[in-house]
Amino acid sequence: MTDSLYGGRRPKLLAVDDVDMNLAWLAHVFKSEADVTTKTSGMEALTWLEHNTVDLILLDFRMPGMDGFDVLRVLKHDPHTADIPVIMLTGDIDVQLESKGFLEGVTDFVRKPPLPDVIRQRVRRVLRYEYLQEHLEHEVSRQTAIAARRLEESQQLFREMALALAKTIDAKDTYTHGHSERVATYSRMISERAGDDAEAQERIYYMGLLHDIGKIGVAGTIINKTSRLDDEEFHSIQSHTLIGSEILRNIHQFPDLSIGARSHHERYDGKGYPDKLAGEAIPRAARIIAVADTYDAMTSSRSYRKGLPQDVARAEIEKGKGTQFDPEFADLMIALIDDDKDFILRSQEE
Repeated sequence: MTDSLYGGRRPKLLAVDDVDMNLAWLAHVFKSEADVTTKTSGMEALTWLEHNTVDLILLDFRMPGMDGFDVLRVLKHDPHTADIPVIMLTGDIDVQLESKGFLEGVTDFVRKPPLPDVIRQRVRRVLRYEYLQEHLEHEVSRQTAIAARRLEESQQLFREMALALAKTIDAKDTYTHGHSERVATYSRMISERAGDDAEAQERIYYMGLLHDIGKIGVAGTIINKTSRLDDEEFHSIQSHTLIGSEILRNIHQFPDLSIGARSHHERYDGKGYPDKLAGEAIPRAARIIAVADTYDAMTSSRSYRKGLPQDVARAEIEKGKGTQFDPEFADLMIALIDDDKDFILRSQEE
């Protein structure tokens, strides 16, 4: 936890405990990196918070009068304090207490007496997450305001950011650099042939560009494994659809962005994942991205095989019409292949 992380200011902590020695210890532990205010009761803390705010609260569970949960309920029902993260300190941690705490809004638990390094790391982790979340939302809002004034410039900035993310994703896979950008390009070409307007084509481009963002959460050893995956590894690979959807759904200015990430492995016959959707229950954009993604996977080289010839990839798409792929978008991909006399639609890194 550094000043630079907090935009040049020290984070503010509120420590609440009925034992003065515990409060003095917490103030000492964080004296070099945070401003710590201490209060000896829940009521005293709530009264102080009526006119002050902090970045995080360290809250003792067992206190006379109002215990930690009593204080927590008041905090979470007050809009002024509802979003302040709370780490509860207790020597009585068990499954039931943790479950109740998380349901009530506790951010984390730390067992008493805590080790200095443990509580520092827990606090740093929570503050880092809260800070980044807060400033991500601020940045998205800022970019939206810029877009209203200078749409072209804003779109270029978003494109560069999305491309940087896509390159980060693809860098995890030794053999498919450029995959995300190619899938985005093919998806936009299919969208154009389907008669979509320029805005719709641009949206599906970004959905395709970030369709694999969930692979950030999958171990590189699994992504790059050259032998057959076991069941656990296969399940881990499949989880990238859910991880990606969870990451992208928080971008409120582009609510459809998560669709490609979640649903690009659904099959038209309902045998895909993660939701086993079938036919037109699969979002339209995901049906387009699925064809583009499969085509690029087939025509790109891997450690265990060379990229397939274009005629073989074409035949596989033809064979998958109505089972793996939406027939309409499979036909449009086939038409793109037929018009690609020089086999430009492939990885150029072989």
